[in-house]
Amino acid sequence: MRAWRHASLQWRLMLSLLMATGLVWGVVLVMTWLNTEHELNELLDAHLAQTAAVLAVQTSDEHDDDFTTADVLHKYQPRVAFQIWHDQELIARSAEAPLVPLAPWGQRGISDQWQAQKAWRVFATSGREDDVWVVVTELQSARNDILTAGLHSAIVPMILALPALALLIWAIVFQSLAPLRQLSQAVSKRRADDRQALSEAVPVEVQPLVKALNRLFEKIAQQMDGERRFTADAAHELRTPIAAIRMQAQVARGTGLESERDTALDAVLQGCDRATRLVAQLLQLARLDADETSSQTQTCEVVAETRMSLADLGPQAVAKRQALSLDAPDALWVPMPPGLVGVLVGNLVDNAQRYSPVGACIRVQWEPSPLPRLVVEDSGPGLNPADLARLGDRFFRVPGSGADGSGLGWSIVRRLAERYRFQVQLERSAELGGLRVVLTWPVA
Repeated sequence: MRAWRHASLQWRLMLSLLMATGLVWGVVLVMTWLNTEHELNELLDAHLAQTAAVLAVQTSDEHDDDFTTADVLHKYQPRVAFQIWHDQELIARSAEAPLVPLAPWGQRGISDQWQAQKAWRVFATSGREDDVWVVVTELQSARNDILTAGLHSAIVPMILALPALALLIWAIVFQSLAPLRQLSQAVSKRRADDRQALSEAVPVEVQPLVKALNRLFEKIAQQMDGERRFTADAAHELRTPIAAIRMQAQVARGTGLESERDTALDAVLQGCDRATRLVAQLLQLARLDADETSSQTQTCEVVAETRMSLADLGPQAVAKRQALSLDAPDALWVPMPPGLVGVLVGNLVDNAQRYSPVGACIRVQWEPSPLPRLVVEDSGPGLNPADLARLGDRFFRVPGSGADGSGLGWSIVRRLAERYRFQVQLERSAELGGLRVVLTWPVA
């Protein structure tokens, strides 16, 4: 069974078709044998009955008491025998018939008998008078010879045709599987950077496979483009804070003034913080891009995760004297895996804190109905329409804002929105005057 599962599709099809054909032929052969045997017996029994009727009509009490043996007039005549009895005495018989009765006296009709070490098919009947008994028989071997000859003429051509049929089946299967072989060769010869789609000019049964492969190649190409772009952009962005850290370290090392050294060391710490934040966001974004198998059927309680994220951002709000508030029900569930809501809220609030001035107000709100909705708004300067259109591009930062962000926070938000199908709406806050971000989930 294991070898059958690992066999090629071509051999499996060919062997299956041959086995099915052989099975059907076997059933047809048995049915033909039984039907032919039945019809042959019916025909020959009728001949026996007809012969017995003729003999019965020709016999009467005015017969000759002398014993009579019929002459052999045909080469097949010994296969058929007859006996005529009168008062239980044999008065006439064929040369092949034995001297003993081939059928019991009074047993009329067809029967199978064994006499003289031979099997006989017997038909017995009475004559015009009841004291006359006519028996006509035929050797079973003669019937079997006729049956074998008839079946031989039908079976031999079928057996001889089997190799030709096997070759024909093999050719048809081989030709029918040619598109699969061509597809296999086309896939095996593809280069790693080949982005050309496979031709869909294939049989209908193969088209779903080709379309699935083309979608897979498209996803791989997109992922490769994203990785190349991500690597180039990340290398560029990391170069800036590392160069700034090196420069400030050189200043701290070369200056003799304690105040300048403290200022340079503070700048080094800020550069390290920025590099740390940039690396953390790069890792988050890389995980989101790479993890295509994360479950989209999980749900999480968002209020608790939001409180923990805001608690982590509390020191940053205190440092800038910003008011950070949360308005939410006791519990709310949304279709996202646990942990990602904290990433989502953390990036939105972190952006609001960085791009809002000292003393700004930042409000976070969860609305349970009619659909789960997260609202983050601030009292910062907001964004013009051109900047709103580019918000979410990797490493894009609003020019002239003076914030030290990396531009990856919104990329993470957009990626999560694509993955978990929630809507992102950007507008100006009517109450606070800054940016208002509204995230709406399709179902709770």
